[in-house]
Amino acid sequence: MNSHVKIPQIETTDLSRRSFLVGTAAAGLALGYSAVPGINQAFAAASNFDPSVWYSIAPDGLVTVTCGKADMGQHIASTMAQIISEELGANWKDMRVQLASNDPKFNDPVLGAQITGGSWSTMMNFDAMSRAGAAGRMALTEAAAASMGVPASELVVRDSVISHPKSKKSMTFAEVVKSGKATKTFTPDELKAIKLKTPDQYTMIGVSVPQLDIPSKTNGTAKYGIDVMLPGMVYGKIVTPPVRFGATVKSVDDSDAKKVPGFIKAVTLDDKTGTTSGWVVAVANTYANARKAADALKISYDGGPNAKLSSESLFAEAKRLQALDDSGQFFVKDGDTAAAFGTAAKTMEAEYTTNINIHAPMEPMNATAQLQGDIWHIYSGNQFATRSGAIAAGAAGVDPKFVVMHQMWLGGGFGRRLDADMMVPAVQAAKAVGKPVKVIYSRENDMTMDFSRPLTYQKVKAGLDGDGRLIALNHDVVSAWPTQRWGIPDFLSPSVDKKGPLDAFTVNGADFFYTVPNHNVRAIRNEMAHNATPSGQLRSVAPGWTFWAVESMVDEIAHAVGKDPAQYRIDMLDGKGANAGGAQRLRNTLLAAMGLSGYGTKQLPKGEGMGVACVSSQERATASWTACVAHVAVSPSGEVKVKKLTVATDVGTQVHPDNIRAQVEGAALWGLSLAMYEKATLKDGGIEQTNFDTYTPLRMSQVPEVAISVIANGEKATGVGEPAVTVIAPALGNAIFNAVGARIRSLPITAEAVKGAMKA
Repeated sequence: MNSHVKIPQIETTDLSRRSFLVGTAAAGLALGYSAVPGINQAFAAASNFDPSVWYSIAPDGLVTVTCGKADMGQHIASTMAQIISEELGANWKDMRVQLASNDPKFNDPVLGAQITGGSWSTMMNFDAMSRAGAAGRMALTEAAAASMGVPASELVVRDSVISHPKSKKSMTFAEVVKSGKATKTFTPDELKAIKLKTPDQYTMIGVSVPQLDIPSKTNGTAKYGIDVMLPGMVYGKIVTPPVRFGATVKSVDDSDAKKVPGFIKAVTLDDKTGTTSGWVVAVANTYANARKAADALKISYDGGPNAKLSSESLFAEAKRLQALDDSGQFFVKDGDTAAAFGTAAKTMEAEYTTNINIHAPMEPMNATAQLQGDIWHIYSGNQFATRSGAIAAGAAGVDPKFVVMHQMWLGGGFGRRLDADMMVPAVQAAKAVGKPVKVIYSRENDMTMDFSRPLTYQKVKAGLDGDGRLIALNHDVVSAWPTQRWGIPDFLSPSVDKKGPLDAFTVNGADFFYTVPNHNVRAIRNEMAHNATPSGQLRSVAPGWTFWAVESMVDEIAHAVGKDPAQYRIDMLDGKGANAGGAQRLRNTLLAAMGLSGYGTKQLPKGEGMGVACVSSQERATASWTACVAHVAVSPSGEVKVKKLTVATDVGTQVHPDNIRAQVEGAALWGLSLAMYEKATLKDGGIEQTNFDTYTPLRMSQVPEVAISVIANGEKATGVGEPAVTVIAPALGNAIFNAVGARIRSLPITAEAVKGAMKA
């Protein structure tokens, strides 16, 4: 029986009358929160029908769903609307979406906070949104039954119409709302008792309906953070130090900046939240003038304690920490690995590394801050409104209750907008000049000050018995701890060795579903990297590096004992003990990917190979089951051409098939980009790469054929935005080995490394 650390248990929101009142004016934003500009709004009127905090039905029959998630192109607002529409019985043409403010009533029903990440959104909100839709249908039905004088049990709801087949009577949603008779309320117990539809009854779930956000995004009416315009607004351009973190401003000479037309002030940030250090904001009447003024500032810095650090020194520190017996805390501690290694017929060791990676969403970081009376209004797109609001409040020196977050559409997030650094200069500049200030990062600002994916060092030791079976595995993971940096205790997990909390988001994935009787995973914080490169959550988080090590090592073991790597995995996915259920689903995805790709059924030309990997990303308790077969061709120079990626994923219940395929394809290509092209380096305390000429993601010309197999089996909906990111790198590394015998253990995979390994 495995003993694994649980994912953080965050307080669950009580689904009380506050969340599911019917017949009140709950559709508007509470506490006088102003409407988010540029987004379809439901007018909060007494004549509206408000079945829950999550949607409102207007007298014209339009259903406006409020999405508490950040929509960054993954269409999550439309997905929430589709789930509600299914149980509500609304016609899709009547559905609309709007984005939520940071009012606590919009907190996630499961997490108890407003956060978008981890591929959690559909998985964790499917049930709550379904019950919200069903509650509205039931209340509408009762009201219609009273109006028509017929039994509610005989009514049918479809396409926003409630009909009585026997009498041929019917009422539209609009007519019911206008009647004012929809007044039913639901207690939490009543909500839980609602019998939801079974998959065979679905008419909306599983249909690729038109995404509700696409029209406004294609006609230009959708408003992103960078589009915000406020009366009297001015602009701020940040000037950042050459050191990523720890620098302080010694002096600012603004004499040349004062010659720039429209220059207002240079503001040195005093950030008590610790989000920024050593930043100055040049404020001017236009963004162009703010840029000119920023360039004219003469700033001297104290580089601080991290000014001489480099990627090499961070790796060296990681290796030093790993070698210490008392470093870190145990994330998994099953069986007795020391005893198993003592009796093992064969042992193997390997080191795996990944470098710093940058988010680089296409919409640059931005925020607009405005003080109205005692209330700070922040306009920005962000993935963690609960935390971002607190950071903005800290920057302003006020209680968080005095901060209103106006959520905008996000031009990409990928975890970058879980952080709120862009709000700090906007708030402090607005406070200093007494006007609304919009801050827009340059690409250079964003790349050098990104809360990046941390560089990681992993050491894996495996013990095999006489039949080649894996009987013991020690896995040490050394990195910065992004989640600990947030300072939110509930997001940390207790260590199994009782040494205190650890950041499970740095080791998730290492607690795999293979049956290995003796298994240790140690999470070790690299304090040097933690301080010098404040890290964040980049799309796929820990499984992006832990599965690189796990799936590469499993492959190495299989080859060492003369077994087919795919079959070796299948044999370990036997579903014993705590692995029951998950192992079988993972095995099925591997078999599906193998079948679709033709793995093992054809002779490949010299220099070509196929490699497999299978993962259970993200967290063990919120896993999505994904497998990949990568087909590569490797030239004598070490250059790798990826010919095809075949990805199979088990999503349980699929809400929108086209969107799922699009997200899996995008995730696979993101994984390919991280695996082969993306690398940032630290030198003298600063990130060296400043734009896309030196930080080079995957280009269109490098995109291979991608084949997707989606397994929809009616189980609970899983996440799809991130899992495929994590499976690509190990599948590629394993394919390269099968092609030319070169074993690569560091990301990104370069031609030089492949050529060197070919000669070894």
